[in-house]
Amino acid sequence: MSKQDVRFSEELKKEKELEEAPKKEEEPTLQKALPASGKSVLEKNQINFGKSQMTKRLEPSLNWKATVDFKDHKNVLRESQEERHGGRLERSGPLVSAGRAQLVRKSAEKIEEIISESSSESEEDEEPPDHRQEANADLPSEYWQIQKLVKYLKGGNQTATVIALCSMKDFNLAQETCQLAIRDVGGLEVLINLLDTDEVKCKIGSLKILKEISHNPQIRRNIVDLGGLPIMVNILDSPHKSLKCLAAETIANVAKFRRARRAVRRHGGITKLVALLDCAQNSQEPAQSSLYDARDVEVARCGALALWSCSESYANKEAIRKAGGIPLLAGLLKTSHENMLIPVVGTLQECASEENYRAAIKAERIIENLVKNLNSENEQLQEHCAMAIYQCAEDKETRDLVRLHGGLKPLASLLNNTDNKERLAAVTGAIWKCSISKENVTKFREYKAIETLVGLLTDQPEEVLVNVVGALGECCQEYENRVLVRKCGGIQPLVNLLVGINQTLLVNVTKAVGACAAEPESMAIIDRLDGVRLLWSLLKNPHPDVKASAAWALCPCIQNAKDAGEMVRSFVGGLELVVNLLKSDNKEVLASVCAAITNIAKDQENLAVITDHGVVPLLSKLANTNNDKLRRHLAEAISRCCMWGRNRVAFGEYKAVAPLVRYLKSNDPNVHRATAQALYQLSEDADNCITMHENGAVKLLLDMVGSPDQDLQEAAAGCISNIRRLALATEKARYT
Repeated sequence: MSKQDVRFSEELKKEKELEEAPKKEEEPTLQKALPASGKSVLEKNQINFGKSQMTKRLEPSLNWKATVDFKDHKNVLRESQEERHGGRLERSGPLVSAGRAQLVRKSAEKIEEIISESSSESEEDEEPPDHRQEANADLPSEYWQIQKLVKYLKGGNQTATVIALCSMKDFNLAQETCQLAIRDVGGLEVLINLLDTDEVKCKIGSLKILKEISHNPQIRRNIVDLGGLPIMVNILDSPHKSLKCLAAETIANVAKFRRARRAVRRHGGITKLVALLDCAQNSQEPAQSSLYDARDVEVARCGALALWSCSESYANKEAIRKAGGIPLLAGLLKTSHENMLIPVVGTLQECASEENYRAAIKAERIIENLVKNLNSENEQLQEHCAMAIYQCAEDKETRDLVRLHGGLKPLASLLNNTDNKERLAAVTGAIWKCSISKENVTKFREYKAIETLVGLLTDQPEEVLVNVVGALGECCQEYENRVLVRKCGGIQPLVNLLVGINQTLLVNVTKAVGACAAEPESMAIIDRLDGVRLLWSLLKNPHPDVKASAAWALCPCIQNAKDAGEMVRSFVGGLELVVNLLKSDNKEVLASVCAAITNIAKDQENLAVITDHGVVPLLSKLANTNNDKLRRHLAEAISRCCMWGRNRVAFGEYKAVAPLVRYLKSNDPNVHRATAQALYQLSEDADNCITMHENGAVKLLLDMVGSPDQDLQEAAAGCISNIRRLALATEKARYT
């Protein structure tokens, strides 16, 4: 006998000892009832398969909970967290940070999916430990009752199988007790085998159970291991719409991890799921919907639900696009069925992270319908529409479309509803991205959104704060909004956020503080709150984006501080820290530090200190770069550093002059201006003039003398003058 048969026999003996004899005679077994009542039960279940036919069982006992090993339980919780994939919106789970940690996750997912085509399964997430119960464990009655039903599934005829499926469906399959009872006795294999039969009733019953229990992370992995997904994908071709719906919903539950999503794609599931979306294209108005149309709508809804789960994978996103999914999803957005709209918008939200999709979304006029659904009463639909706008609004044209279709006003009004944090995070994310366009900022100021955003700077989760601060950082690029933030008391909560550890939040808050510092009155508040010291300390942060953002923020702080030189010197080791950052490999960090040095060097004492720390050789070492942003700020820093001691001569000795001449060939006029000013300062040294002349600087500078930029004109002319004066002096010396 097998281990399960021994367990079953022991349980039967235990029941016989405990039960009274009269009760045993009165209580018929399922096996005895089949010949007499099987037909009626089957007919009853055909009419309404999903309704309860039996009394609900008791909830699992406290003893059952105690038997689950704590370490195993912890691993299950960890597994469920791992499957959420930090940056994705779950159907009922919380929204994650919209600033963008989300960008890192999507890049990593793309690489993983490409590599996964040839990688082994060992690369996927760690498998959770199995929860298989000991034979003598104190288990609730449901556990043993379900195992009995599985016995009938294994050995019964068609009628017995259908009745056993109906009875099993009546249990609370959301309980882990019931889920593991089915798995432990081999029920999953039986249920998956039933999907491969020709009996529609058995398939429906099996899928209804698999749909419920596949919410369990262990169960869905077991389903994939047993080859259940290819069978479900094949069922998507069935003419029976109920089967299609159940198969698609089960796939939606199972495809929560990479290996499952890959299996769906490799067995042609993406194409078949996209085809399901075509069922409801003519069923857009409830008034015209017949029962047939309602079933078509349900088929399309389930297909969209499965595509939503599958669309976390980059390869699957491409497969959906190539299968023609975007026009079909765009068509379904016009429907009034809210339960349809949520998975459709969810799928678009996931796919909109890819540039190809964003272009297609604009072409299909999807933004208009997303904006329309922001006015829905359904909070979940509002959340996903806002999140989709957040993803798409990276593009300026999309930001303009949101404004033209009237999407900014509902976004601003949704800021006042702060109870639903997931929706609030999505809405603030959409406002952040839309605020990149100045025209949209003007509208948000008109709708009083900036004051509301300032009010959200406290007592909010980090995923909301990241977006709120990001939006304020964009809005504060304009003087009127900087004043508004100060008057609303926004400076102090912004400075308070500088002590956090969330990298995305730190990047956004440093940008916002830096923008506010451009106004002298706000700068005075920042200085009083010790904000400059906090910004300076962020230069030690290990994350390069935080370093760069902090360095950029320090520039307006130094420019607008009352006694900037003394303030900078008051930070012990601060100047040495800045100079050492010139050894970084990150171009953004280098550009921002060069900009900071340009402002620091305006004070002669500070310029002397950074010279002693070796700023000249470090700046010279960076001269051979092709990055125009770095070129501009590097040239400005060199120009400013030339004003101390023999730094001009030192730059020539460290071979910085010739590379600077090549900057004049750039297409960026800002690089031209900064370079001409640097060359003008360097041309005060005779050897540098010779180097410039040898590298063709005169011809390039002559072209810039006629520039409409007055600063560029003066610098170019001054440099040419110094070179010409040296040439004349040399010629005069030759003939005397």
